[in-house]
Amino acid sequence: MTKEKDKHIGLRIDSETHQKLKNLAEYEGRSINGEILYLIRQAIIKHEKTD
Repeated sequence: MTKEKDKHIGLRIDSETHQKLKNLAEYEGRSINGEILYLIRQAIIKHEKTD
């Protein structure tokens, strides 16, 4: 069985939001990509709890 490759998503983001995301990621000790994944996963968990 072969492992499915990770998916790539291109994301357009304004400069102000990017800077705030960068600051948040640095504060949390994550990369920007890691922070985005963390936030998405948290939103999914929250959504699944409400279903």
